[in-house]
Amino acid sequence: MKEGEFETGIELIENYRFRVSFNSEMIDDIFVDEPEPLGSGKYPNAGKLLAAAVGSCLCSSLAFCLRRSKVNVPSLTAEVHAMLSRNEKGRLRMTSIAVTIHPKVDDPKGMERCKDIFEDFCIVTQSIRQGIDVSVDVKPPFPMS
Repeated sequence: MKEGEFETGIELIENYRFRVSFNSEMIDDIFVDEPEPLGSGKYPNAGKLLAAAVGSCLCSSLAFCLRRSKVNVPSLTAEVHAMLSRNEKGRLRMTSIAVTIHPKVDDPKGMERCKDIFEDFCIVTQSIRQGIDVSVDVKPPFPMS
């Protein structure tokens, strides 16, 4: 695999519960599931993971900028509010994500500098904003053994 590439594995466990493998010995697998009535709602669904990815990426980008600027960050929390709406075909779509970040810092000037630039370094947020090329290929199933 080339630098800058990675793969994630998905395996159906039961109903709508899937195991997600990050193909790394250092990262534990996680489970995803759909909310009731389709799934059990015991695990986050893909939309919640997307919202978490946006929020955590923005927080990481801000923390990185602050630390590079030698600003002490004793605390950083955030809330992510995602909005779902139905499109013209009646399908649910995530229509907006609002992230509110609460950094506690010891240098307000450094915070102001980073406030203006950190979003540009968030891979997930900028990828979503620019649109990600997604290709899908469904292959015939392999025989069960």
